[in-house]
Amino acid sequence: MIKLNRMMPSFARQVGDCCLVRDVRGVSAVEFALVLPLMVGLYLGLTEISQAIAIDRKVTLTARALSDLASQAPSTISNADMTNILSASTSVMAPYVTTTLTVTVSAINIDSTGKATIGWSDTRGGTARSVGSSITIPSALATPSSQLILSEVSYGYKPAIGYTITGTLTMADKMYMTPRVNKITRTS
Repeated sequence: MIKLNRMMPSFARQVGDCCLVRDVRGVSAVEFALVLPLMVGLYLGLTEISQAIAIDRKVTLTARALSDLASQAPSTISNADMTNILSASTSVMAPYVTTTLTVTVSAINIDSTGKATIGWSDTRGGTARSVGSSITIPSALATPSSQLILSEVSYGYKPAIGYTITGTLTMADKMYMTPRVNKITRTS
């Protein structure tokens, strides 16, 4: 043991004299190698989040545009008019791919007792609501003897990088508007 303790100071002196201990030329490369994965992950994560927020905003804008277009119609909406209204959704969603986009526009008739039923419904990429079926609406909108236009938009967002973690995210929104005229009917 005594011999080992006597050798340590001389070993430490030899290592301290070595040029590698005082060499700092590789420090920045080591720091860069440690920080790079964190920075790349942060960049890719923020890119995905900003893309998802932009698509969610487009879904809300699409729901508003569809309700607004349908509520501006005169007293009747024809098949050609409804096709144009539903086609407008792809324009609003641009530049994003619309293969996973589902849009539905429905008229909600509210009778004198406040009961809400579907008057007509059309869709693109989804299932239209059944005419005459009951629907629950917010109580503040349940004005007796009136009509509401409801647009429902759903979009399946598949993140490019985080898909294995989150899978496809469904972004959806709906919008109620009152028609500009008393009631809008649907013609075939």
